[in-house]
Amino acid sequence: MSAVNPSGEITAAQRNLTAYGTIVRRELTRILRIWGQTLVPPAITMTLYFMIFGGLIGRQVGAMDGIRYMDFIVPGLVMMSVIQNSYGNISSSFFGAKFGRHVEELLVSPMPNWVILAGYVTGAVVRGLMVGTIVLAIAMLFSRVNMPHPLVTLTTVLLGATIFSLAGFVNAVYAKKFDDIAIVPTFILTPLTYLGGVFYSVKLLPAWAEAATHFNPVFYMVNAFRYGLLGTSDVSMWTAYSLMLAFIVGLSALALWLLKRGVGLRS
Repeated sequence: MSAVNPSGEITAAQRNLTAYGTIVRRELTRILRIWGQTLVPPAITMTLYFMIFGGLIGRQVGAMDGIRYMDFIVPGLVMMSVIQNSYGNISSSFFGAKFGRHVEELLVSPMPNWVILAGYVTGAVVRGLMVGTIVLAIAMLFSRVNMPHPLVTLTTVLLGATIFSLAGFVNAVYAKKFDDIAIVPTFILTPLTYLGGVFYSVKLLPAWAEAATHFNPVFYMVNAFRYGLLGTSDVSMWTAYSLMLAFIVGLSALALWLLKRGVGLRS
């Protein structure tokens, strides 16, 4: 069926697609224009992680769950970089739109709220995937990545990036100053990632700590991604996917509700 009705007018679907493409193009242009700030720092940071934790400390640690320690930490470090960059991209970009007062132009336009959300989330997910690909390429210089389950690998990184893009959007909506953007990554996101099984197997923890780790959503994402890359995991894939999908549904509903109410967006 044609997207244009018999009178020659542009349909709502075409308008939404154009609006969505415009937001995504703007986000990608921003990411690539300042590539020295968006893509290079994560690559340098993760290279240092591989050299220090995987190379120097890894020699003393030995194997983890029967896997060479350098290989074991690769999935966690890749997922950590994806999570941090997806979150950071959308929180800074959308808050910048608030600060510059041009987010109001989006809200008063005929563009549906879901298109606004989808455009910003897509841009953040793309940045997360770009950084994740760079980090994985660097990891191949230090380790052997076989990827026995490529579909699990791809879907896990997409779901993880989407979850933290939505979380970053919610943070940007509530933020009143630039300092507010750094609070969640510093006091919530960083502890969750470091305690999410990036550098160790949960089986090494005491019983109480292992039980507490199962309340950490990053733990499920890291282990699902580790299963995709290495074929081993501390959690069931059904549990991991169910939890990730539940987070996406819940955060999407919250973000759309905030946009509809104009919380923190309309003065």
